[in-house]
Amino acid sequence: MDLNFDLYMTDVVNQARNEIEEAGYEQLTSADEVDSVLKQEGTSLVMVNSVCGCAGGIARPAATHALHYDKLPDRLVTVFAGQDKEATQRARDYFEGYAPSSPSFALIKDGKVTEMIERHQIEGHDVMNVITQLQNLFDNYCVEK
Repeated sequence: MDLNFDLYMTDVVNQARNEIEEAGYEQLTSADEVDSVLKQEGTSLVMVNSVCGCAGGIARPAATHALHYDKLPDRLVTVFAGQDKEATQRARDYFEGYAPSSPSFALIKDGKVTEMIERHQIEGHDVMNVITQLQNLFDNYCVEK
């Protein structure tokens, strides 16, 4: 069997990107893109995406299904840890007080992190638990749409 690892990983990454983009999240791939979004007034949910199992099995499904809710952030964005390194690092600069974590979610309001859902709050939990955590953030910081 001849397995081209780079080709395989490209497929895995593209699938992960497409899945979250189809849910309505904007891909941010540079530091400038991150700044242009996160410095805006209002709320932004940032998903730090990754190729790990808990991202694909828990975080991305939760990111998708949590949006079936009355209160939502103004913007939905994602950076990809290990892939878009500059964008991910810049996003993490906004997550003051939190260690790097992927997958994870950060709710940014008026350019400042309000709360995060870190990997340890995702890994080992079921999708509904993470949806509930996200919707609690929406209740606390977002307005009804």
